[in-house]
Amino acid sequence: MNIENSVIIITGASSGIGRATAKQLAGQGAKVVITARREEELKELKEEIEYHKGDALIVVGDVTKKEDFAKIVSATLEKYGTIDVLVNNAGLMPLSYIKNLKTEEWEKMVDVNIKGVLNGVAAVLPTLIEKNKGHIVNISSTAAYQYFPGGAVYCATKAAVKMFSEGLRQELAPKHSINVTSIEPGAVGTNLMDTITDEEILNQLSGMKDMTMLESEDIAEAISYALSQPDRVNINDVYIMPSEQQ
Repeated sequence: MNIENSVIIITGASSGIGRATAKQLAGQGAKVVITARREEELKELKEEIEYHKGDALIVVGDVTKKEDFAKIVSATLEKYGTIDVLVNNAGLMPLSYIKNLKTEEWEKMVDVNIKGVLNGVAAVLPTLIEKNKGHIVNISSTAAYQYFPGGAVYCATKAAVKMFSEGLRQELAPKHSINVTSIEPGAVGTNLMDTITDEEILNQLSGMKDMTMLESEDIAEAISYALSQPDRVNINDVYIMPSEQQ
């Protein structure tokens, strides 16, 4: 796939991996559709991309709302006439022990981490199937493979994303030439941990500050690698760990 001139929708683009991915792909000539709930951050990102001669479209939206994704797709087709790639990046990680019954946080993770991915795929799929070409990138996690303290619900959501990605690949790649990639990072130095309210977990994670984590740009590079392969090549999974993480 040629990234240059491709139309790529990126969710959760206001910060972290989404922001870095938008900059990376726009720098390679892609037309990036950046979406998130925080409009001011998206405006700053758009300005930065355009300063470097890139092309970006802002569509404010909440991935948990089907109508918002319909709006994202509609605005993309109106501006660019097509969709080539969806990067399902938006996610939450409010870790907590099950016994503390932070059920509202559980539900938010399910809504954003799983339903948000489903909503995105459902919204872009008619266009990709009609074209008989495209690529869907879902951000899962190494947590899809291994539980860690406080991660029961989070790990479950990321395992769901990984398995859904494989189901998508098997259904879509052979018949519709739509490749699917699951990106599975370990610890990344983003604001993902800012959503944690469980004091027990926060105390345990304090030691991670001494570890050199992955940077958002590392994940953006992995996404670029998966997208830049020939159409005959499907990168199923990209499992990325910090060198210092066990």
